[in-house]
Amino acid sequence: MLVDSHCHLEYEGLVDDQAGVLERAREAGVGAFLNISTKRAEWDQVVGTASAKPDVWASVGIHPHHADQHLDLTAEELLTATQNPRVIGIGETGLDYFYEHSDRAAQQSLFRMHIGVARETGLPLIIHTRDAEEDTLAILEDERGKGAFPALIHCFTASEDFGRKVLKLGLSISLSGIVTFKNAKDLQAFAATVPQDRLLVETDSPFLAPVPHRGRPCEPCFVCDTAQFLANLRGEELEELAAYTTRNFYALFNKATPT
Repeated sequence: MLVDSHCHLEYEGLVDDQAGVLERAREAGVGAFLNISTKRAEWDQVVGTASAKPDVWASVGIHPHHADQHLDLTAEELLTATQNPRVIGIGETGLDYFYEHSDRAAQQSLFRMHIGVARETGLPLIIHTRDAEEDTLAILEDERGKGAFPALIHCFTASEDFGRKVLKLGLSISLSGIVTFKNAKDLQAFAATVPQDRLLVETDSPFLAPVPHRGRPCEPCFVCDTAQFLANLRGEELEELAAYTTRNFYALFNKATPT
């Protein structure tokens, strides 16, 4: 069994055939899904899908792209949203300096708010970082000094140096279909060395379809292709990688229970 630790089931490309998308994934051997929210307006729908499907779980959070639209969000509001029994993670949150759809200061402030709620609840933080390694690491190190919190770098595409430093901080790393791309040689080299007990897999669907599905909307069932590629890359059997990445998911997102 595999787990898709990061998908957007409410997004165009998946939501119009959500039942079919989930069934195809189940038939391929995907046993659980983490349905990720990126803005407050999505929370009810994301949690509603998880409430209706025993193998789907939910996160609540604000993507850095939407930070400017959530300047009024309070930690209390986010904390309240985490109390739903189907919510097992906080995010996705973080920093994105590639597109800069939101002010950097707003992104940083919201990121720290999410960290505080993760620390208070013990729910893992799902971190998005792009072209913002230095500030992401600085915030993580500073916030670690205030008290521990569980966290995951999702869709890891950063440098090996950043990867080593976040692993040293105790974070986990999730790999998406990007690792299968021909031009991802540096990422592949790092992926081959991530400790077994820190590695998860995801699709980030409907984005980033892995080889051999490039050019198509990504689906959660494609996590199987990423997992097979990683197993080959790491010199492991697919069954072994599936077992430990699934075990890691439930260890990190320990509010979830296997179905």
